[in-house]
Amino acid sequence: MRIFGQPLKPGRYRFEAGQGRLEAEVVQTRGGFEVRGRACGRLGRIEVLRAPAPPALLMNNWQSWGPMQKVASDARFPELEKIYAAYSPYVFSLVPDDLRRGLVSDSWVAWEDGLLGFLSSRVAHPFFTVQGGDLIAWLDFFETTFDEVVPIEPLIVLGGRPVEELLAAYGKLLRRENRVRLSRWNPVGWCSWYQYFGRLTWGDILKNLDLAQADPDFPFEVFQVDDGYERDIGDWLEGEDGYPALPEMAAAVRGRGFVPGIWTAPFSAAETSGLAARHPGWMVAEASGPKLCYRGWGKNVFALDTTRPEVQAWLFDVFRGLKKAGFDYFKIDFLFAAAMAGSRLRNLTPIQAYRDGLRVIRRAVGRSFVLGCGAPLLASAGLVDGMRVGEDTAPYWKTKDSPFEGPNAYFALKNALHRQFLHRSLWLNDPDCVLLRSREVELTAAEREMYALASGAMDNMILVSDDLSLVDAAGKETLRRALGLRGGRSVVRRLWEADDLYLIESQRGRAGNVSLAVNLGDTTRSAEGREIPPRSAVQFGGR
Repeated sequence: MRIFGQPLKPGRYRFEAGQGRLEAEVVQTRGGFEVRGRACGRLGRIEVLRAPAPPALLMNNWQSWGPMQKVASDARFPELEKIYAAYSPYVFSLVPDDLRRGLVSDSWVAWEDGLLGFLSSRVAHPFFTVQGGDLIAWLDFFETTFDEVVPIEPLIVLGGRPVEELLAAYGKLLRRENRVRLSRWNPVGWCSWYQYFGRLTWGDILKNLDLAQADPDFPFEVFQVDDGYERDIGDWLEGEDGYPALPEMAAAVRGRGFVPGIWTAPFSAAETSGLAARHPGWMVAEASGPKLCYRGWGKNVFALDTTRPEVQAWLFDVFRGLKKAGFDYFKIDFLFAAAMAGSRLRNLTPIQAYRDGLRVIRRAVGRSFVLGCGAPLLASAGLVDGMRVGEDTAPYWKTKDSPFEGPNAYFALKNALHRQFLHRSLWLNDPDCVLLRSREVELTAAEREMYALASGAMDNMILVSDDLSLVDAAGKETLRRALGLRGGRSVVRRLWEADDLYLIESQRGRAGNVSLAVNLGDTTRSAEGREIPPRSAVQFGGR
């Protein structure tokens, strides 16, 4: 194992990197090594560490929708070319050309008895590649020049323990490094998206508000209006036809006893939006003008340049306006847009630009709950209360075999299981919505129950996304059981086996000490002497 091109051992290192200079220190820690340092000048991309690559790795994608799962070190993902062409080259990577060439694992990478992990992403983009049989740790500062010294993202090297223990230790280090203050509120609520998608009407909201208020089997705290209420992507304070003014929307929710929640994609502006028409110069740019970030809603979508003072002022006014209207729970989505490559006003890295935008939103909403989604994971540390940790779920199990092609319930839950170590380390994990309805859904009763019970046993956020009139007694009982499993300290085991059987061990929760076997696979598995049918969960222990 080599650090900055030299054998890894405790000591100080100095070298020239491009047109920049770097100083670092390696210290031995309990169970491994830690690398810290500082740099200045035009740094570009720096190779931090190089080691022989294990045959297989637990790889991690940089943002919410991307996978964390076990893959061969020589894995290739040819399906990404289709995604790049049809949607965006930036959705799954800040370094899309590297992901074309081979395996990229962002922020951390682990194997059976080892882990390499960066502790922050405040300035640079930290990632790992496999090249020529070597596992290489990189810090990318892009084309940014630093006139003053900046800290480099710390790197830790851990080994000698099972991968679940290493991830748990890494999670604790992440919390300390990023000075995370966890929300005391772990929300239970309702979200409109996975029933109504973009067809949502105000009548749908009122119908479900009344059903939830009248039925004690729906113990919701928050009621979140998702996509569909806004005039266009970027025009958040202008309502779609058929919707009341924002204060009236929030008052209708709060008047029935729920916390009003609302969805936005704050760093995005559709080409058809009033925002893009009025302020084309506010967008991340290329030589010909605003640069395409992604395609969505059948439109081209641009990204706001969050280094611009006028953009920051606009963001603040939008979220202060939503807060004043009465909303107190904010799901902010498609956040990767603020970190796309492109020309910006200020000489900052894409990571710095992204974090500047998040800080503005946090300042505007104060102590309101902020849920990140479609977000660069490590770069969001300390700035959100909750985080989606997998791709979108769906009212069906699995239609694709690639972890990059969704949405589906299989990969959504699989990612939540693998990223459980982030729960109560950096934020509260959102495994995406639980679906309880028995009609208008392709998921079996066992699949719906498995998703809900796993979410509960992991003590994750739980939001239901159904037309509540379609939820029968069995669905309500599933919700009751899932909520009864929350409150414990949970760890997910069998991450390395990669046979789609996982064990969630929860200690001192509402149901006592519980072990839940979760079989995502298509064949029967055995756990603790019991047979676990395909796509189902079985609970061991508890009151």
